[in-house]
Amino acid sequence: MSDVQVREEKKLPRIQPFCSICEDDGILNLRIEMPGVDKNGIVVRIEKNELLIEGKQKLDEPAGKWLLQERRRGNYFKRFIIDESIDREKVDAKMQDGVLHLSLYTRESAKPRKIEIK
Repeated sequence: MSDVQVREEKKLPRIQPFCSICEDDGILNLRIEMPGVDKNGIVVRIEKNELLIEGKQKLDEPAGKWLLQERRRGNYFKRFIIDESIDREKVDAKMQDGVLHLSLYTRESAKPRKIEIK
């Protein structure tokens, strides 16, 4: 088995990416940092009550040997539990500058509503 094949078969560690979440008028906005990943290397899916996010880093191997390597190497994985108030059919995703932007919308039926008094 060649050196290249051994390196490709080696399993990379899972990295929990840094994440920020804010809520604005019934929309949950998530910002997930995934440096070294382009949009084609990301999978976002909802399974039952879980939001799962996976990202595969493009690994760049230098011609020489590493002298300093501060960026963690591996594949990103993040998991969130979501409840029934989230509309599973209405999720927006965009990758920009190494940050995944997700918008999760609250179902209309789950939003608070004002009751008019007659």
